[in-house]
Amino acid sequence: MEHHNEQTKWSQFISLVIVFFFWGFVAASNDILIPVFKKSFTLSQVQSQLVAWAFYVAYFVGSLIFFIISLKSDILQKFGYKKTLAAGLVISAVGAFLFVPAATSQNFWFFLTALFIVGLGFSVQQIVANPLAIKMGSPNTGAHRLTLAGGINSLGTTIGPILLGIALFGTGSEHTELSLDDVKLPFIILGIAFILVAIFMLFSKIEDPSKTEEKKIEAGEEKFNLFKYPQLVLGMVAIFIYVGVEVSIISNLPALLHTNEFGNVLEHNIAPFISLYWGSLMIGRWNGGINVFDTSKTANLILKFVVPFIAFGIILVANTLSGKDVSAFYIYPIWIIIFILMSFLGGKNAGKSLMLFGVAGIIMMLLGLVYPDKEIAKYFFISGGLFCSIMWPSIFDLAIAGLGKNTGKASSFLIMMILGGGIIPLLQGWICDFDKANPSGMMGITYTHFSYIVPVFCFLYLAFYGFITPKILKKQGVVLSEESSGSGH
Repeated sequence: MEHHNEQTKWSQFISLVIVFFFWGFVAASNDILIPVFKKSFTLSQVQSQLVAWAFYVAYFVGSLIFFIISLKSDILQKFGYKKTLAAGLVISAVGAFLFVPAATSQNFWFFLTALFIVGLGFSVQQIVANPLAIKMGSPNTGAHRLTLAGGINSLGTTIGPILLGIALFGTGSEHTELSLDDVKLPFIILGIAFILVAIFMLFSKIEDPSKTEEKKIEAGEEKFNLFKYPQLVLGMVAIFIYVGVEVSIISNLPALLHTNEFGNVLEHNIAPFISLYWGSLMIGRWNGGINVFDTSKTANLILKFVVPFIAFGIILVANTLSGKDVSAFYIYPIWIIIFILMSFLGGKNAGKSLMLFGVAGIIMMLLGLVYPDKEIAKYFFISGGLFCSIMWPSIFDLAIAGLGKNTGKASSFLIMMILGGGIIPLLQGWICDFDKANPSGMMGITYTHFSYIVPVFCFLYLAFYGFITPKILKKQGVVLSEESSGSGH
């Protein structure tokens, strides 16, 4: 069918990725808000983490509300993708504006409420934007469009702290501490930006795929039955585990680097390693995004090698400009090349790519556990960012395949599972804490080091999902691979 050969709708896609950029940009604000709130409200470290939890809970609650409403009236079918996306932006704008009275009253719970409302808006935006990005062109490149959008998200996360830091602290060194009043102006600007983007969305050229999708599904099924779609049920678990492992690897890395066996790296020297991890996701997503472009095989081959190293160069330059020595990172291209070669093996096949990168994640975590030179071992763990980079779009693409007009409901279930980012890191952290009572560790390594067995099991499930889901979809008559682009279903 010609549908499989459909080109990416670039004018629409570029409009959409503005929202992805916002998610990355806004996420950076938490890193500044947490220390400000901790000092201003005299919070413990656990209490200060409620800032992040407000977002996780908001995603879950927002997705649950979206689904409950959709049971009676399908929101995406009734209002369309574009209007629903704009509504999500307006909700986030309300939350951003609430920072002003929260700062005036100097009430921590008011701030959390404002953050929660911003997160509610984000949950609606995620529910709409992720499947919409997949549908803006050929199904064969759907996951790669979402990967490219994720690369824009990563760019927002990279430059967000820099721009927000300039907005709050200026470019000089006179103003080194924040008060709650300093938070007002950036969030007023942010709220206005949300409104402007919402208006832009309403007048953009984004088309609504829901009406055409509706014609392609069986007319007899009116009620949504979650368990009718095993790809979705297993995909919900996959999203929970994916977000969990992505967050867990990095959130426990400072504790790992602080151990004697990993060089007792102090807090002020940990930032470059954190930037390398998140930058690894940018490297992987930029690489995956290349598949969206209609280029010759030669150009694609060249770009697959050049673009990841451009992204790596950005990471090196950013750290160098911040005064950090990154010479130890010069060995990391070994892992980047391994990732690039594996990306060729996965091609444009979401299931195959997910399975391969899941297996790669298992191998990297196991090597990190057993490799004798800890200066090298830490890079095996950090490379988890590379192999996580393409997983979200691959999982999403597989999980919503064949859902038709139920895509909105399915998407809300998947976004709920972002909650895994708040659960799995706690499990790994719980293992780390055994070091307090048993400093000798186990099997010759600390419990903090051993805790990276958790990502091994996470990657194992993700590899399984990538392997089994195409088989499930094939039984339903849904085939998602470039090799089958000439066949209909």
